[in-house]
Amino acid sequence: MNEHVDIAIIGSGFAGIGAAIRLQQAGFDDYVVLERAADVGGTWRDNSYPGCACDVPSHLYSFSFAPNPEWTRSFSPQPEIWDYLRRVADEHGVTARTRFGAEVLDAAWNGNRGLWEIETASGDLTARVLIAGFGGLAEPKLPAVPGIEDFRGTIFHSAQWNHEHDLTGERVAVIGTGASAIQFVPQIQPRVKELHLFQRTAPWVMPRVDRRFTRVEKLLFKHVPLTQRLARAWIYTTRESLVIGLAGQPRLLKGLELLAERFIRRSIKDRELRRKVTPGYTIGCKRILVASDYLPSLDQPNVDLIPAGLSEVRGNVVVGADGTEREVDTIIFGTGFYVTDSPMAERVRGADGRTLAEVWEGSMQAHRGTTVAGFPNYFHLVGPNTGLGHNSIVYMIESQLNYVVDALRTMQREGAHSAEVDAGAQARYNERVQRAMQGTVWTAGGCASWYIDRQGRNTTLWPGFTFKFRELTKAFDREHYELRTAPVREQVAA
Repeated sequence: MNEHVDIAIIGSGFAGIGAAIRLQQAGFDDYVVLERAADVGGTWRDNSYPGCACDVPSHLYSFSFAPNPEWTRSFSPQPEIWDYLRRVADEHGVTARTRFGAEVLDAAWNGNRGLWEIETASGDLTARVLIAGFGGLAEPKLPAVPGIEDFRGTIFHSAQWNHEHDLTGERVAVIGTGASAIQFVPQIQPRVKELHLFQRTAPWVMPRVDRRFTRVEKLLFKHVPLTQRLARAWIYTTRESLVIGLAGQPRLLKGLELLAERFIRRSIKDRELRRKVTPGYTIGCKRILVASDYLPSLDQPNVDLIPAGLSEVRGNVVVGADGTEREVDTIIFGTGFYVTDSPMAERVRGADGRTLAEVWEGSMQAHRGTTVAGFPNYFHLVGPNTGLGHNSIVYMIESQLNYVVDALRTMQREGAHSAEVDAGAQARYNERVQRAMQGTVWTAGGCASWYIDRQGRNTTLWPGFTFKFRELTKAFDREHYELRTAPVREQVAA
């Protein structure tokens, strides 16, 4: 007989660890965390490239119920965030409840049994409730490039950094200029012989005002917790104010754009290079990147910025879409992740046997970013339209967890075995979200971004203030759900 748990959680990043802790705090102790790797941490375990750090200040990029007074910097580097997640998971007993090497291969709702039947790489199990915490930055995206299979050098993605490969003295092609590339390019630039950076679209880059916390500050954070809470509140408020421009009045972003243009002029002497790195769209349309050393690193003699994407590989020659050819020894892809088309969506099947990918047809939808019609007892953390371009995703995760816990409590109170959101309520909710998206910088800013799905809809970001989303998810809206007291088989028998 397969193992059975009441609640199964997929993934052990911020979402999975947060879900496990909140469940415990609410008295839901019968759960297991399913993790494909050998340790917790999610994207902060996997992304270990040189210079990897968060672009949200440390005090806000952490759980509200687990502040960390030991952050060394205002913007946390990857090793510290990973250590933080491991410590929090250990202290709350989550690590002991995590099954490692348990990649979820298939999860299907069986209506007759009223259970999720889950196949993993380490064995099968069933669960009444399934919580997806695998996030949108879990599956590295490698573009299909003609001839790449014949490349005779070394290839890897930034999220799967090859630490054993020495780049010293090599000719390196970097594909992409997103949030990862702007961090690792300045780190490898001094070591390589030549760095050929293929830039499909120039990003807007702002300087990162980063510094080390003093010993006095850390002592205050530890012994006077109010100081850290105030710092967190200040960071949240200042970053939230960006929504006025991003989602309300994009023209108000012009001042920010002028600051970014000034930063380009101060960082780069070469006039032609300045032109290449200056975007032609409204700031905020694509993710605003934060780095102080990226632009200056491009103005070095061994760096060649090619304003085009990679179109072909011929032996050891990389070819840009503009016809530029460069012979290289290593190719590093900084091409992001499958966000709107996560492969995990092909492994979760609902009541009618269709997968999330088949139901969504390339355009994600969920009710309040969390539940999906046709998928009973399924809660999707960091779901459709819960991402942010300005603030901390941890805040959104905690908002969703309020909703999940209240849903489980409501089911428990009413003696319900399962809950499924009404398809009409889900459709109306998503229509409101998409109406709110119109006129924002993300739809009217004149750029193409990974926020937009293949149907041309922004199904990634939340189009407004994050406290509005918290209001929406503070309580389970029982009226929009069908609660069943028994599995279908038992209802038929009765």
